[in-house]
Amino acid sequence: MNGLVAQLSALSGLAEGMIWQVALVFLRVGGFVAMLPALGEQALPLRVKLAAAVAITLIVAPGVEVAAGVAPGPLGLIAEAVTGLALGFGLRLTVLGLQMAGTLAAQSLSLAQMFAGTGPEPAPIVANLLFLSGVALFLAMGGLARSVELLLLSYQMIPAGGAPDPAALASWGLGRVVRIFALSFALAAPFVLAALLYNLALGAINRAMPTLMVSFIGAPALTLGGLILLALAAPLVLEVWQTAMERALAAPFSG
Repeated sequence: MNGLVAQLSALSGLAEGMIWQVALVFLRVGGFVAMLPALGEQALPLRVKLAAAVAITLIVAPGVEVAAGVAPGPLGLIAEAVTGLALGFGLRLTVLGLQMAGTLAAQSLSLAQMFAGTGPEPAPIVANLLFLSGVALFLAMGGLARSVELLLLSYQMIPAGGAPDPAALASWGLGRVVRIFALSFALAAPFVLAALLYNLALGAINRAMPTLMVSFIGAPALTLGGLILLALAAPLVLEVWQTAMERALAAPFSG
């Protein structure tokens, strides 16, 4: 009888450790999935997100070690969720950079208000087009599988139940934001420069012929030329963005 009680006690201790391990992993995975491109979109049903979080938890949990007999407190649970949100936000920033580039391009092409309310978030049609293309490209390049690898790698940097260094986290986030803004302006540079040169040319024409209604001729021509430029530049823009996303997945903890 004593042997059976001892075995049940050992099993209960083992089960408690497994529950804590799965719970900690689920908190980090849940925060990560909430911000991850493709899986974290508002248009995706909540049940699909929850099923994805559970599936990724079952994949990641066997490779995570939790200190035996140590139950993390509320701060440890919050730290796990914050870590997952930060990791997912690092990848989400790269997609948002593509969306910001589309917004800058749309404003330069006078397309900022066309079909602006069709998505869950108000955005110009060019931004929606580049954003959806970036999400599809992220899935095509195996971004979900590499994101699971990123989660496993994160436990080497921040163990389960541990909290990230606030100063390091702030420095990392600031560095990522700066690089994403630089990427956005670089991707939108062809559209901004083309619009600037075109407006300068219209100004010179209006100066030479004040009676000519330049706005009636220039606005449609600007939109048509912008659409042609978008068709020509979009593949290159997405190729440059894919390189940036690959770097973000290869070095997720660099600023």
